[in-house]
Amino acid sequence: MKNTVTKALLTLALIGAPLMAQAEKIAIVDMGAVFEQLPQREQVAKALQSEFADREAALKKKQQELRGLLEKQQRDAAIMSKDQQTELQRKMESIRSELQLKGKALQEDFRRRSGEEQNKLLSKVQKAIDALAKKEKYDLVLPRNAVIYLKPTADISSKVVEAVSKSK
Repeated sequence: MKNTVTKALLTLALIGAPLMAQAEKIAIVDMGAVFEQLPQREQVAKALQSEFADREAALKKKQQELRGLLEKQQRDAAIMSKDQQTELQRKMESIRSELQLKGKALQEDFRRRSGEEQNKLLSKVQKAIDALAKKEKYDLVLPRNAVIYLKPTADISSKVVEAVSKSK
């Protein structure tokens, strides 16, 4: 009996040894933290602001024009004829419609361009993760939100930020 138990334990040890030798090297990346820390993020934001600055200025100018017409309507309503009031009302409605249309187009264009720039950054981050995984011989790299517990040494987010920052 004792001999059988010893043989079983020896067999388990022999089977388990190669499995233990193949332990995987795993790393974690916090993508949210990586994107927050990237210096390129600020550069992209500034570039987008300057790209859309003219259109924003034009919208603000139209808004000021509309405010001026509203003030004129409130101030001069008592002395304006019905035709003048109707004309002013039509002009204000036309400006409101134009503001809505241009404002919506601006938001959609900004959202589209922002997405394009974010995808470019994501591509750079992915390349940095791939290069880092190959360099440090990681078998598996997981996103932080897919892991319940990790050792702090397994988090390579700061290394990814450093690599992407250098790539510019």
